[in-house]
Amino acid sequence: MSTLPSLAPICESNPRRGSIELVLESRTRDLGGFTVRRLLPSDSRRLVGPFIFFDHMGPAEFKPGTGIDVRPHPHINLATVTYLFEGQILHRDSLGSHQAIRPGEINWMTAGRGIVHSERSAPEDRARGSRLHGLQLWVALPKAHEETEPSFHHHPLGDFKEFQINGTRLRVLAGNAYGVESPVHTFSPLCYVDVDLPANAQLQPPPDHAERALYVVNGAITCEGERFEAGRMLVFAPGAQPVLRAESAARAVFVGGAPLDGERLIWWNFVSSSAERMEQAKRDWKEGNFPKVPGDEVEFIPLP
Repeated sequence: MSTLPSLAPICESNPRRGSIELVLESRTRDLGGFTVRRLLPSDSRRLVGPFIFFDHMGPAEFKPGTGIDVRPHPHINLATVTYLFEGQILHRDSLGSHQAIRPGEINWMTAGRGIVHSERSAPEDRARGSRLHGLQLWVALPKAHEETEPSFHHHPLGDFKEFQINGTRLRVLAGNAYGVESPVHTFSPLCYVDVDLPANAQLQPPPDHAERALYVVNGAITCEGERFEAGRMLVFAPGAQPVLRAESAARAVFVGGAPLDGERLIWWNFVSSSAERMEQAKRDWKEGNFPKVPGDEVEFIPLP
C-alpha cells in the first residue's frame, strides 16, 4: 500500500533490558485523508523474522465519491500480505488476478522475480462512501526463493481456525503458532497471529520462533509493569515468555519467525539480497519492462 522512497530512518525506538528487547514507535503519514502508521523497517530494527515492512492503515473514512487509488507499481523478491479489520480493497495484478479482500481474509501475493499490482476502492464503495482499517506487511523471501515465479493466493475467512487461550480469541493467519498451522503457503518459518483479548485477559507470545513481536492495534496491553497503547510494537528478547495482559479489550497481532539468511536491501517497493538485482529492477520499471495489470493498464506510479 505504501512505499519507501529511501533507506532513511522512519521509526523511533526505545531499547531496553528484560523480556522486551525493543519498543518501536510508529510514525504517522497522511496519504490524502488516509492515515498510515509505519513500524518496519526502522532505524534500529529492520526485520522481525522475515517481516521487513509493517504498515497499519487507518482507520479511515472516505466520503461518497472518494476512496483509495494505489496505482500499479512493481515488487521483487518479497511477498505482500494484506489483512483488513474493516472495509474492502480491490486487488489487481499482472497475473490477471482480480480479487476483493474483506475483513478476516488474507491476500498473499508472492512477487518473486517480479509482479505489478494495484489497490483501489471498489466502485460500489466509492459511490456510497466507505471505511478502511487494516494491515499490510511485506515478507522478504529466502535467497533460494527470491526469483521464484510470481503468484497470488486469496484465503477467505473460513480458511482460518479460530481458537481460544484463557479466553483470548486467536487466528493464525500465516505460518504456525500455539500448535495451529495456517493454510497459507510460506517460504520460511514464520508466524502471523490475530489476537482479540477481552479486558484482563492474559497471554504469552508464541514460543516456537526465534524472533517475535507484538503490535497493539487498539486498546492497551501491559507487560512487566509497563503500559503499551495502540501504535506500539514490542520486540521480545529471544526465548522470553512474558505475560501480556489486556488493560481493556484490545486487538493485537504477533509477527515473527526465523532470521533471514543474510542482509536484505529495501528501496521503494523493492526488496533483495543483491544490490545488482535491485538496480536491474529499477531499470526494468523505468524502461517499461515489467508486465502490465489487465484492467488497470493506463496509470502507474513512476520510479522515484
